[in-house]
Amino acid sequence: MRLEAVEVRGAVAENGQPKAGIEEVAYALGIRVLAGRRLKAPGYYGAYLGEPDLTKLTRVVRAGLRAAHERALASAEQKALAAGRFGPLGQSLWDTELAPVPVGRDTVGPVFGRDPRSVDPAGAVAAVVAASKAAAGASALIRFNLVAAQTGFERQLFVSSEGADIDQTFALTEGFVFAVAQGEESAQEFYETIGHQRGWEVIEVGADDGPLKFPGLVDLAVGLAREAAEVANAPPCPTSPGEVVAVTDPDFNALLCHEVIGHPTELDRALKMETAYAGRSWFFRSFEDNELGRPVASPLVTCFSDPALPGFGHYAYDDEGTPGRQVLLIEGGIFRGFMNSRQTAAVIKAEPNGHYKASGAAYVPLIRMSNTVFAAGDRDPQAIIAEVDHGYYLVGKRIPSIAESRENFRISARKVYEIRNGRLERLYRNGGIAADTKDFLMSIDAVGNDFRLFPIPNCGKGQPMQTKRMGNGGPTLRGRARLTGEGR
Repeated sequence: MRLEAVEVRGAVAENGQPKAGIEEVAYALGIRVLAGRRLKAPGYYGAYLGEPDLTKLTRVVRAGLRAAHERALASAEQKALAAGRFGPLGQSLWDTELAPVPVGRDTVGPVFGRDPRSVDPAGAVAAVVAASKAAAGASALIRFNLVAAQTGFERQLFVSSEGADIDQTFALTEGFVFAVAQGEESAQEFYETIGHQRGWEVIEVGADDGPLKFPGLVDLAVGLAREAAEVANAPPCPTSPGEVVAVTDPDFNALLCHEVIGHPTELDRALKMETAYAGRSWFFRSFEDNELGRPVASPLVTCFSDPALPGFGHYAYDDEGTPGRQVLLIEGGIFRGFMNSRQTAAVIKAEPNGHYKASGAAYVPLIRMSNTVFAAGDRDPQAIIAEVDHGYYLVGKRIPSIAESRENFRISARKVYEIRNGRLERLYRNGGIAADTKDFLMSIDAVGNDFRLFPIPNCGKGQPMQTKRMGNGGPTLRGRARLTGEGR
């Protein structure tokens, strides 16, 4: 059972004018029961709670337990009937088993500099108005900007009939900037998020926490506005007839890793237990046909998911009380495994690794990325570019377009530079790369030592869709792909 309380305050500004001040408190409850007479099945109950519910919380919880238990019994009975009715097809229906985990009894407290509770709505409004005015003044080409910020705490209590009793509280602060620039060549819409499990200092001065580095909100707004104005007057990116050398920066690779490594290594997706929005997995077509133990990338490529890293993807325990730990996904080009839950770990006889998370206690958890990244290499990123006679350098993440099983992709960058004789030359707008995922990963011949981690505020998965925060990142990479431009 999970019981959650969330406290948030923040503000929104447009074009230097205040638009909203926010101060909210929310409560939620989530329950899972495993039960059944012939086969076991899960039953779920989830609800958002109001202030009156807190005065009668014991009754609310008991009612939720009864509802979840009844649903589990009904599901188990129908599962058993279907298993007997459909012959060989019924063999796909089995007991819901949970792989064993240590029974946790722990308290995890928040980390922050400036307490989110010290920020009143007026102070938050002043911060976003200042950043919005700074963005508007950064270039005469800026036609519109929106700036938002929020800060608060999330506390979740987890208990189980196995004896777990875990109390986790996180501070969480996030800033967002959206800027539109109109140049002679085009209009450009750029946006960026900063965020960390810290206090209001994230908005005031940014963060410098190992691989997680970003400026404060005002500096972010000015930098993004200037970048949008610069690109608005750049020529359109050409489309190459074939593959070119593509050097991708850490920010671009955060989105690349998210889309072609992160989602397809979520085991519920690979087992086809959840395929909404983000599809299935090119790593696992079936138990007989999959990439486990096989080369899927250059020997220079290693990828992992690690909730111990800082930022949005950090936590000590997931939403079924499993300790979060690093999961090696690709090691030296060889595919090693998946992020999992206790149920999916039992299916493939693996050890649970603590990646079962929901966007709130009222939702059924899904297998989600924590901090999922390309590992650092040993090359100077400037030297990686200097070795290129002719190619392209892609800077910043923008828009992904991904195949159903993530087996190929097209991802656009905020900026594309042409490389000639080892130097960055012409800047292009609206460019990106497209490739077969495995072919691109196999083509990587250089990995930088400039590992960075980026906050991802809004990854969607499931039906009803759950939007979750996480981290993605990596270093500079060099591979081969097709360059894509406007309209192609």
